[in-house]
Amino acid sequence: MGQDQSAKVKKQSRPLGQMLLSYAASSGSLLAANVAQLMTFAILARSLGSEHFGLLVTILAITAIATHICGLGSTESLVRRVAQNKQVYTVLFGHCLSLIALTGAALVLLGMSILPLWIELTTQGNFSEFSILLLLITNIVLVRLILLVEQIYIAHGQYQAANLSVVGFAFARMFTAAVACLVFTTEDIFTWAVWQFACHVIVMVFYYRYIWRLGKPVYRIIRHEIRLGLLFASQFVFKTARQNVDLLMLSTLMPAGFVGSYAIVRRIIDSSTMGIEAMNRLAYPRLAVASSKGIKNAFAMTKKLQLAALGIGFFTSLSIFIFAPVLPYLFGSDYDTLVQYSRILCWTNVFFALWAVPIETLGAAGKHGYRSAILNGANIFGGALLALATWAYPPQGTFAAFYVIDLALAIASWICLLKTVRQS
Repeated sequence: MGQDQSAKVKKQSRPLGQMLLSYAASSGSLLAANVAQLMTFAILARSLGSEHFGLLVTILAITAIATHICGLGSTESLVRRVAQNKQVYTVLFGHCLSLIALTGAALVLLGMSILPLWIELTTQGNFSEFSILLLLITNIVLVRLILLVEQIYIAHGQYQAANLSVVGFAFARMFTAAVACLVFTTEDIFTWAVWQFACHVIVMVFYYRYIWRLGKPVYRIIRHEIRLGLLFASQFVFKTARQNVDLLMLSTLMPAGFVGSYAIVRRIIDSSTMGIEAMNRLAYPRLAVASSKGIKNAFAMTKKLQLAALGIGFFTSLSIFIFAPVLPYLFGSDYDTLVQYSRILCWTNVFFALWAVPIETLGAAGKHGYRSAILNGANIFGGALLALATWAYPPQGTFAAFYVIDLALAIASWICLLKTVRQS
């Protein structure tokens, strides 16, 4: 009996151990990618100068929205359905590639009709249309194709390969920036556009050599998945808009030094959610499988994930609170408000944990109508609230609005999840 009990305990502990190892690898890959991205930006900021770097950041902000539109959210359908049934992979792969090609071409053409006119006004005609075309193709189409690789590996449960694709892409960009700027002294955005385009093409070709082994795509558009994909993509489009409204308002109301400190704090807080995001990244395919015969079957897993997310969120918030006094030494004495503002906003991680898990469960179960209503409502009305609060009481109103928005998201997402579970 004792041996049987011991064997049973060992058997149950294996999935937990595998989950912890997968989580550690996922978190580590996201951390390494974030560090590499920060290094890339630091190199470009020093080499391109304030004018060209500011222009690059603006273009990246615009193309970030277009990247979420490119493909119409088809990658979510691939992860959800392939996790449930590997036999549909080739069709879903072709569905993604077809929509990326069609929407990517349309977005690049739209960008070429708008961006050159805007750049001509802001740089007195000092620009290259060919370089702008390369930037659009790179940051919209090629980025979306490379990000698709990670989702394919996740759908197949190959998390190590997914982590390597994330880290490899981030370090490839950092290495390219170092060579272009530090070795070949690139000093303008237009020369950098060629380097960036070449880097992305090489990474894409290298990645797709391995992806092709999982199955060649069957080029077909699955019409009934387009609506779900649109709902999924819209959440990130509105989220990107909401994430910029506070910076825009504060830049018109507060001194530049404050805006700089606030932007650094926002970057730290946004990056600190990666622990919870790494967990959800691993759990999404499992939730999709569990909810394939009804969302109620995934509810037990959701409750366990919620407890884990709250623990991660609290630990992350406490870590930022404790180590906040170190930040001025890292970023410079000019940013003297970093400690105060980071300690005010760090606890939003706990509120993020409260709504991120039920939202992921709704998405994994294919309940994108509910998920989109919650997230888009929060981004639209929350963006308006954030702008109004920032305008009326900067910066205290800005901080308060963040907590109100996250609390409303948590309440709405759990009410919706419990309702769908009861109906299941």
